[in-house]
Amino acid sequence: MSNADRRREREELCELLAARGVSDRRVLAAIRSVPRERFLPPELQPAAYDNNALAIGEDQTISQPLMVALMTQQLKLTGAETVLEVGTGSGYQAAILAELAAQVVTIERLPGLAERAEKTLRELGYKNIEFRIGDGTLGCAEAAPFDGIIVTAGAPDVPAPLYRQLREGGRLVIPVGDQGLQILKTVTREPQGPVIEEAGGCRFVPLIGDAGWTRPE
Repeated sequence: MSNADRRREREELCELLAARGVSDRRVLAAIRSVPRERFLPPELQPAAYDNNALAIGEDQTISQPLMVALMTQQLKLTGAETVLEVGTGSGYQAAILAELAAQVVTIERLPGLAERAEKTLRELGYKNIEFRIGDGTLGCAEAAPFDGIIVTAGAPDVPAPLYRQLREGGRLVIPVGDQGLQILKTVTREPQGPVIEEAGGCRFVPLIGDAGWTRPE
């Protein structure tokens, strides 16, 4: 498929996302810019711009583009922020964040996925992403505080270490619920305590770690 064909597919995807509630022009511009096919195995690349989650190995998925866009939009990024991503996965969400924030720290617990994602992101020329391998539920205290945190897996509750690593006024976007269905929550750290907004239902792989699930069910 030609580059022009891919650009047309990305534009059509952005039209769909805008119709489904993605209104942040910077987020839509990032979706237009990032080649999602580069984060997929060859056999799945023809489906890169379908609005679906796709398997990437090790029982993990690349998130549905609509969910990537809506979660990113909730961070309300302006370009000066430092953002933590929990769950690097394919690396696609990290690329979207890197288009929109000054600095991204991304953590993945599965070394194989982390290495593939880092290779892809380096090949694409991203220089504002810091890669970590470890328990993302504990965050990255040495790089805190963060203006935004995005969690790409479903948690039983909001991990306390992540909330503590938010800057005042910072926003944490996370799916919370059981391992079958979650509610997307945005938690803002305010002087009087956390302010929580809830969006619709969603389905993510479980967030495994000391402050998440102990294992998949």
